Amino acid sequence: MCRIRLFAAPTAARLLIGLLFAISSVSLDAQVASESRAGRGFGPAYDAAQETTLIGTIQELVTKNEVGSPAGVRLLVAGPQGVVDVHAGPFLSKATKEALQAGAPVQIVGAMMQFHEKQYFLARELSVNGRTITVRNARGFLVSPDGDHVARARTAAKAQDNGGAR
Repeated sequence: MCRIRLFAAPTAARLLIGLLFAISSVSLDAQVASESRAGRGFGPAYDAAQETTLIGTIQELVTKNEVGSPAGVRLLVAGPQGVVDVHAGPFLSKATKEALQAGAPVQIVGAMMQFHEKQYFLARELSVNGRTITVRNARGFLVSPDGDHVARARTAAKAQDNGGAR
């Protein structure tokens, strides 16, 4: 019985110290973000109000992270406005990366933003080789790797509704 009490006291003390640390690290003056602000997270902010469509040709797929650039896969896309640096996020599947070959035509829905003094086009949806890949949700948050099977299901459902394959 004595051993249990000796063991329980240090454990309870550790739990109490951990709880106090957790409480002290929470900001007491935190504010709720308004709906009109651009989405914030671990990466660059996405502003849905500035969303546009970029149509061009993939010049290069950049998979190596460079200092000062957003983490994840980037595409250099040549279009009417010149070469645009497109951020496609860190969650693209191997099959998706293989589809993003130099010379392939691509259509990208997204928004421009500045990150470390450089302009990037944050992709929300990539369309290449008849396939649409969802990179971010409508609020600009990166989606999980399972996101492209959702986009394929959505594309298949649209085709069926429009009299496509059944």
